[in-house]
Amino acid sequence: MSKIKVQGTEINILTLNNSDYISLTNMVSNQEEGSKLIEKWLTNKNTIEFLGIWEQLNNKDFNSPEFGGIMSEAGTNRFYMSVKQWVTRTGAVGVTARAGSQGGTYAHRDIAFNFGLYISPIFNLILIKEFQRLKEIESNQYGVEWNFKGVLSKANYHIHNAAVKNYKVPKAGYAQAKEWLLYADEADLLNISLFGTTAKQWREANPQRALNGENIRDMASINELAILSNMESLNSILIKNGLTKKDRFKILRETVIDQKRTLDSIDIAKSIKKETHTTYIEHQQKKSDESEFDKKLKGLLSVPPPKKDK
Repeated sequence: MSKIKVQGTEINILTLNNSDYISLTNMVSNQEEGSKLIEKWLTNKNTIEFLGIWEQLNNKDFNSPEFGGIMSEAGTNRFYMSVKQWVTRTGAVGVTARAGSQGGTYAHRDIAFNFGLYISPIFNLILIKEFQRLKEIESNQYGVEWNFKGVLSKANYHIHNAAVKNYKVPKAGYAQAKEWLLYADEADLLNISLFGTTAKQWREANPQRALNGENIRDMASINELAILSNMESLNSILIKNGLTKKDRFKILRETVIDQKRTLDSIDIAKSIKKETHTTYIEHQQKKSDESEFDKKLKGLLSVPPPKKDK
């Protein structure tokens, strides 16, 4: 489930059969007519024709004869069509109704854009723009790598916790209710080694992000996540070998400095903290603009100065 915002309205987007489906219910949540607008749109003859053509192009199981019958009814005063009726009668897949907290009427992006135009041209243009922006974020090479490094770090997090459980907990003699203190302490050893702060200190410095459910690692750069993954693995080995916390911190900190210097020199973009979902895209755009500027500057500098008259 992804989300975009159009004219102050938050709209859910989910993936069904490898395609993006946009919530029509969300799209009309701030409209005066609400969900009735979806019914009016579905009852419109032009809509039925559009939906039928879309299904014929994208759905091999679409009931074309039934669609023909519906088209002959459409446009009359007595004609009415709901999502349930449309799906049941034709076997349509472009529009669907879902239950649950994130439920409502969803439509394939092609169809959702058609409905957006029915709401208003300006709404539809902003909807398309925000959807394209979301796809750009999702496909951005740095964003993809950031997600991958995050998954890798979470995998090593379990290895790290296993070392604490097997080697630190038995020796500490803590009551079971207080064992979490050991895990938190070791996690903060990594946080201080890499970020220079504890998780608690980060939350106090970033209250709004903490309220949004974010943590110290959600703002980490790609390189920091890579290093964190390495530190989790390294610290688990150091714990197993019985090194003191002081000695482990010294080794971890030196390793962080060494790896950060190496990784940051390879690609400076990967050293940027992820402030927002568009951080890396904005950096690439800025870099592109700077490159274009440099090219123009170099071109101007390469032009020989005019000769002075004798």
